Amino acid sequence: MPAVGIPTGGAGKSYPGKLTPFVTMTCIVAAMGGLIFGYDIGISGGVTSMNPFLQKFFPSVYRKKKAEESTNQYCQYDSQTLTMFTSSLYLAALISSLVASTVTRKFGRKLSMLFGGLLFFAGAILNGFAQKVWMLIVGRILLGFGIGFANQSVPLYLSEMAPYKYRGALNIGFQLSITIGILVANVLNYFFAKIEGGWGWRLSLGGAVVPALIITVGSLVLPDTPNSIIERGQHEEARIKLQRIRGIDNVDEEFADLVAASDASKLVEHPWTMLLQRKYRPHLSMAILIPFFQQLTGINVIMFYAPVLFNTIGFGDDASLMSAVITGVVNVGATLVSIYGVDKWGRRFLFLEGGVQMLICQAVVAAAIGAKFGVDGTPGELPKWYAIVVVVFICTYVAGFAWSWGPLGWLVPSEIFPLEIRSAAQSINVSVNMIFTFIVAQIFLTMLCHLKFGLFIFFAFFVVIMSIFVYFFLPETKGIPIEEMNQIWRSHWYWSRFVSHEDYPNGGDGNGVQMVKNV
Repeated sequence: MPAVGIPTGGAGKSYPGKLTPFVTMTCIVAAMGGLIFGYDIGISGGVTSMNPFLQKFFPSVYRKKKAEESTNQYCQYDSQTLTMFTSSLYLAALISSLVASTVTRKFGRKLSMLFGGLLFFAGAILNGFAQKVWMLIVGRILLGFGIGFANQSVPLYLSEMAPYKYRGALNIGFQLSITIGILVANVLNYFFAKIEGGWGWRLSLGGAVVPALIITVGSLVLPDTPNSIIERGQHEEARIKLQRIRGIDNVDEEFADLVAASDASKLVEHPWTMLLQRKYRPHLSMAILIPFFQQLTGINVIMFYAPVLFNTIGFGDDASLMSAVITGVVNVGATLVSIYGVDKWGRRFLFLEGGVQMLICQAVVAAAIGAKFGVDGTPGELPKWYAIVVVVFICTYVAGFAWSWGPLGWLVPSEIFPLEIRSAAQSINVSVNMIFTFIVAQIFLTMLCHLKFGLFIFFAFFVVIMSIFVYFFLPETKGIPIEEMNQIWRSHWYWSRFVSHEDYPNGGDGNGVQMVKNV
């Protein structure tokens, strides 16, 4: 139906500028903030399948895992303490992302990145030397505080620093770093699990100090974004920085729009309250629904617990970790596809194609696991070809996610918010992401125990819903300057009823002061 015809970029303003080596390197370094998130996702699933780790901290799970072969394979890891180890991090990230909003707005994106690195470093040290479960969980909470700060600031930093024509590719560098972190963690888990004496899990958990140091040092050497410098009143420094970033001297039009947007944001004393205004209904909806749907693709079920999942469907301990490494490689490769295509094919195309791909794969995996384990979870001998089929479809599913909902779930929210609500809206985005990551992580193993192979059908249902949502309600943001983004809502078949010409008389945020006074 033609109702979903959306501007695909090119309308409105077109700022001059090019992709300079300076901004490329800056964005690469900043994107390394994703390493801490990715490393943790990969590590937490791996160590929870290591027997020495389970013996020391979760002996009941270890005994259940080692019970006779007739044990219900769906339920062998069902432990609320074990899932609290994994999911406590995401609750902490939720809390810290709300604090990070104020830090990011008042003191700049760099300081939030620095706090994120330092907190993650402290958590990694505590986990590496943990002797009791409480030390593990406190360490996880510190890691979560670090991730909350990094996930709040890095996507905003990348979207503000990148030229609008390349914003998609450079912003997805954050997701690429997440996937690299997952892959590195899976490879390390594979080798550390083989260490004699059973202390390899300490290296896995303690190894998080490396990505923590990368983002900490990176935050100290990176320049701040022109948007952030202007927000703090340093206009001349911001102009010089913008000229260097864009690689040209004539940045007058973009600079004037940034200043106008900043002036508008300074009139806003309570950005959280302002988010509830009618004209921000589209932004608030996306800040809530995109991360909500991203977590209900089921990807974290695969990535958190890939080793556990592969072990459950019949692989040995080594084979399950190796399978997780394979999915990690696929994740990185597919994210590179997204970097290549996001500014060529557009966001909507990748969202929709990825949704169809994930849906098909979830149906096949559900059927394969259901046929193998039935409803009672009693395993037989798993033929090699059968296991390969399951891994192939899981990898195809991971690829579908990694070039659609994975990177775009961070990119699209970070590029659609006007400056005056940007930090607050990004905090809501991160908070919703972490709430549902926490919920999924906390209840997944219980759901696997009770829903069995139907768990994949559960997530497939949400993939259908989110694909319908994208088709009808998400406009294309490709090729539109970040401070001109409000034009997409004004011309959308549904959101235009909330956003009027009076709200944004110049199409975007360009007349920001007038925009706020008109409220």
